[in-house]
Amino acid sequence: MWRFGHTARPDEEPEQIPTRQLLSGAVIAFLVGWLVWSLLWNGYLGGWWVLPLELFTPDSWRHSDDRVGNAILWYSYYTLIALTIMLVVGRLGRWGEIWRRFGPPAWNRAAPAAERPVTPEQDPVQWPELRMAGAVDAAERLAAEARAGLMRDVDHARITRAWQGVRSGRHSLATFTGTVLNEGAAACLHPSGARDLPTRLARHDLVTGQVRLGTTADDARNPYAYRGTGLGLGPDLLGTSLLAVGPAGSGKTGTVVRPLAESLCLHALAGRAAVVVVGAAGAGLGPTDAYDVVVRIGNPESVYDLDLYGGTSDPDEAAAVLAEALVGDLAEPHQGGDTRRSTTVLAQLLGPFRTVHGRFPSVPELRQLLDGAPGPLAALRTGLQEAGHESLLRELDARERQMGHPGDVGGVLADRVALLDRPAFAGFFDTSGQSRPFSLKALDHPVRVRIDLPQRGHADASRMLARLVLAQFTASVAVREDRSLFACLVLDDATGVVTPEAVRGIQRLRSGNAGVVLTLRTLDDVPRPLRGPLLGAIGCRMALSGLTPWDGQDFAEVWGKEWIEARDVTDRQIIAETPAGKALHAVRRVITGKAPTARAVTVRQVERERWSPSELAHGVPPGHAVLSLTTVKGDHAPPLLVDLRG
Repeated sequence: MWRFGHTARPDEEPEQIPTRQLLSGAVIAFLVGWLVWSLLWNGYLGGWWVLPLELFTPDSWRHSDDRVGNAILWYSYYTLIALTIMLVVGRLGRWGEIWRRFGPPAWNRAAPAAERPVTPEQDPVQWPELRMAGAVDAAERLAAEARAGLMRDVDHARITRAWQGVRSGRHSLATFTGTVLNEGAAACLHPSGARDLPTRLARHDLVTGQVRLGTTADDARNPYAYRGTGLGLGPDLLGTSLLAVGPAGSGKTGTVVRPLAESLCLHALAGRAAVVVVGAAGAGLGPTDAYDVVVRIGNPESVYDLDLYGGTSDPDEAAAVLAEALVGDLAEPHQGGDTRRSTTVLAQLLGPFRTVHGRFPSVPELRQLLDGAPGPLAALRTGLQEAGHESLLRELDARERQMGHPGDVGGVLADRVALLDRPAFAGFFDTSGQSRPFSLKALDHPVRVRIDLPQRGHADASRMLARLVLAQFTASVAVREDRSLFACLVLDDATGVVTPEAVRGIQRLRSGNAGVVLTLRTLDDVPRPLRGPLLGAIGCRMALSGLTPWDGQDFAEVWGKEWIEARDVTDRQIIAETPAGKALHAVRRVITGKAPTARAVTVRQVERERWSPSELAHGVPPGHAVLSLTTVKGDHAPPLLVDLRG
């Protein structure tokens, strides 16, 4: 729930009487009360209703010569009787419910809630935590900056993050206090020096860490407590990863990916997160100024390059990541597929090459080695012999023996590497140190990265590079030293990216304070054996409008069933046996146009799908989505129909 200004609702929907029935009942109750009073006042019911006054008051009060006092006594009694009648008929006519539904209480609920007074000990502007720790001067400086309008929400979140570092012992109190006194709200700046994003399209609440994506629809299929509330996502939910599935034009990029990327960039400026956003060039993932590093693969004007080997110096680790990128989509959905053999083949070449040249091979060099070109292999052998690396010579001998065998995967790897050995990528993936390669080892810092893939004309290469980034991300976050920094990979199009190893890597992200955001046009882009494991590994699942029934079937299965109360209504025709009854039924049929019936209602508990495949395919309006959420602590919300435009 979007917690800013949220007002909690009951878990169960209160039973509400229809407005027409409520108003008619109130009018009838008023008329009955008026009739009773008229009958009493005019004596049609006798004088018994004044007996209490005559029995419990002295005769001198009722028969005194003081006409004014006598009138006051009698009319007070009449007023008491009238109020009693009014209370009885008001209770029977539910006048209190009318007052709550249409009176001033309803106006107050419709109006914005008044802000509660905040004491100085609770006011975040006064920085009570700093005052309690003895940093009164720093608190006064920050409070003055806030009152002067010089402090943004990013500044508050960033300084709060720095203060958490002081409390955990990573920074000293003296250093923190000195920086705040010197720089005020600009203290503890992000390395880029930015204090905000150039533009914001979504609503953000950096106190809770949420970004608003929409409003939960006021629909009977949503639990009552969630209806009409705002929907906000934060790192506590993205830590279980998010999968959004919907056809082109359903709003995946504009209403889901862009706001989440924007929110994560704000968290990075506050020192809370590191984000990598991957998508097609021109996909609308935010302006260039909103990122610290922008890698435009295939664009000669790109300032940064992409490290093909993930910044590692270990040949085995580099081989595992590269094999996942090259042939991960060809692997079987069980251990021991092509990825393991491909890793071995690459390790047999990368280890000797790095030992001889002090670096990993470039794309053309790797292609030649995998093709078995005699010149590069002979030069590699000579270098190993001169250096006396017998173990690496055995690796190279094993690779040469396997070449040409029917089951050798070297040819497949060479064909996949050839997709990157194109003129458009001639200046990229450089390993000689002449470019500025970006490595996902940098996720130990609050960095903002955007990687533009050349999908136009290089679709296969783009999918391979997306697998490479995902493999490097899952490998890098698993070995981070500082896991207090939330790391997130946002992949705008995960077509061809989901592999058996990728699913296993996603399952491990939650324990490393990391998550991924994946979007798909359809679940058919994921191999059938991997759809169930993927939906099970991801905690937040979103089905957008326009889903196919086959995709809806997979979501319906993972969301399961629930027990509901079903009502069966049966209308039975009433048959009259007497002449008078038959005449009465005939008149009733002429007036209403229907035969007299008796209604029977049967209530029973049944188990039903939370969202059926047909409802997901045809019952989700445009601009809406069905979303289920799970936090890193295990709390979860049922599938909710959400208006992404609200």
